[in-house]
Amino acid sequence: MATATRLGKIAVAAVATAAGGSILLQPSLASNDRGTSGHALESYRNKINDLTAVVPPRSVQESALIGASPVNPLDILVVGGGATGCGVALDAVTRGLRVGLVEREDFSSGTSSRSTKLIHGGVRYLEKAVFNLDYKQLKLVFHALEERKQFIENAPHLCHALPCMTPCFDWFEVIYYWIGLKMYDLVAGSRLLHLSRYYSAQESVELFPTLARNGQGRSLKGTVVYYDGQMNDSRVNVGLACTAALAGAAVLNYAEVVGFLKDEGNDRIIGATIRDKLSGREFDTYAKVIVNAAGPFCDSVRKMADKEAVSMICPSSGVHVVLPDYYSPEGMGLIVPKTKDGRVVFMLPWLGRTVAGTTDSNTGITMVPEPHEDEIQFILDAISDYLNVKVRRTDVLSAWSGIRPLAIDPSAKNTESISRDHVVCEDYPGLVTITGGKWTTYRSMAEDAVNAAIKSGKLKPTNECVTNKLRLVGGDGWGPAYFTVLAQQYLRMKKSHSGKVVPGVMDTAAARHLSLAYGILGEKVAAIAQNENLGKRLAHGYPFLEAEVAYCARHEYCESAVDFIARRSRLAFLDTDAANHALPRKLSSLQRMLTSTMESTVSFQTPNQPTNQPSRKFSRKLSPPL
Repeated sequence: MATATRLGKIAVAAVATAAGGSILLQPSLASNDRGTSGHALESYRNKINDLTAVVPPRSVQESALIGASPVNPLDILVVGGGATGCGVALDAVTRGLRVGLVEREDFSSGTSSRSTKLIHGGVRYLEKAVFNLDYKQLKLVFHALEERKQFIENAPHLCHALPCMTPCFDWFEVIYYWIGLKMYDLVAGSRLLHLSRYYSAQESVELFPTLARNGQGRSLKGTVVYYDGQMNDSRVNVGLACTAALAGAAVLNYAEVVGFLKDEGNDRIIGATIRDKLSGREFDTYAKVIVNAAGPFCDSVRKMADKEAVSMICPSSGVHVVLPDYYSPEGMGLIVPKTKDGRVVFMLPWLGRTVAGTTDSNTGITMVPEPHEDEIQFILDAISDYLNVKVRRTDVLSAWSGIRPLAIDPSAKNTESISRDHVVCEDYPGLVTITGGKWTTYRSMAEDAVNAAIKSGKLKPTNECVTNKLRLVGGDGWGPAYFTVLAQQYLRMKKSHSGKVVPGVMDTAAARHLSLAYGILGEKVAAIAQNENLGKRLAHGYPFLEAEVAYCARHEYCESAVDFIARRSRLAFLDTDAANHALPRKLSSLQRMLTSTMESTVSFQTPNQPTNQPSRKFSRKLSPPL
């Protein structure tokens, strides 16, 4: 009966959309909700979790931005559609403010899709806090642990706890890491995911079969396992954007700020000129406060306002490679705290493959950061010291690099000693900048930025921040066994080469993928696969379905093939060969299907790219295009 009810709501939503049904645009709390955060939270939960609700189409979002005038401005315009920017939009709109957001590429096209995929409490900060007697570092750990817990609770379908194994090759290391990680447990308190523990050498290789018992003249004495969180980063980011849109924010990707509008009287920034990169048109939009959340590019945004602005960003890159699943077991990661050059190397299971990578190294700021061959080889050499299998360059399925926007500490000698705490400042009237920090703390960073914007613009929110208790779209009502509903209730209807429709089973792999990627909205995707004959897989060996392309184009602001392959499905990050195979053959046919069958027009094209951007073809050496 519950399934039938959900299907009925989905059908009603589809009919309402086709008929031009009501779409949420502005935050509109009922009068009896105003003034109390509890009532506001419940009101927004109802909006976000209403299965009949749909995100406003791109044209409506752009119209909302154009409609913001000098006499009726937005409260806040956010520049940047990464984790922090979308977090700011969600925080502000759920305080009853009028909010717009623009992103010059796709949501999560930059750093936010290129992370380690970890939601970590900052165990390295704890080590620094103890040895340097640094209370500031200890506060970072407390803060990160609290945010880690809320992060996982707010997006349960996209996040989970992951055990991480630290190998020890002498008894001092065993004692050192055991004591350190027990302190980590103690500091976590009620925020603890699971207790850390020691495993003998024999137990360790049973848990992690590819772990070497001997290496570099040393024998394994055991391992210490602790827990952190893991996520599907770009899908969390897209979820933030869609949740903000459902709550009433006007969010727009492929919309670039090309200049600021200033009050002639006091020189305060009062708006921005936006270029729609899909159509090429430009328009002005007005806001009481601009929040600069452009990540590594926040200095370029600041210099639009003031050419003399001093740079705040110290860019640092993290390089990652993807390897076949046999390199690591499904439920266990491996973290080496100190390699030959002092960096951390990790190897983590992720979406059926293994992600290996390093921590910080100095880099420049570029639109398309690319890992160099020597960095890829360093990772392979580093992990080979701890594995009993041959690590081959030909096993690399994909590689990418992400730029972390660390805030500069003038006394720091290298990026490792720079604090990961975030910085909020207003060094030009009307422009609030938020930078630094990390994925784990995006929510509290957004809260601080909105607080600063409220102060700057003398804004009048209707309630306090509620995002610490607000689940992202698809998360409310989801449970780990939800995939069984999809497996039991739906078929994957597929078209053969001859055009004949062939029914197929919604197998466990596909059902589990839809459940983990879309939460309870996976049922909408399954319904498309069944009712529109889009149940075929996009790539051999991967669970991604044709139906997801249709769903993401209609409900997740997916504007191009690369948007889907790289940030909605993650195929480009998992396997470049599979992505190259899917792009020309599969997605071109789906484009024709979408444009001919959808009630509303969906521009499924490659947005205008700068001439220095790579082509669509993904390379195993280079990172996927933004």
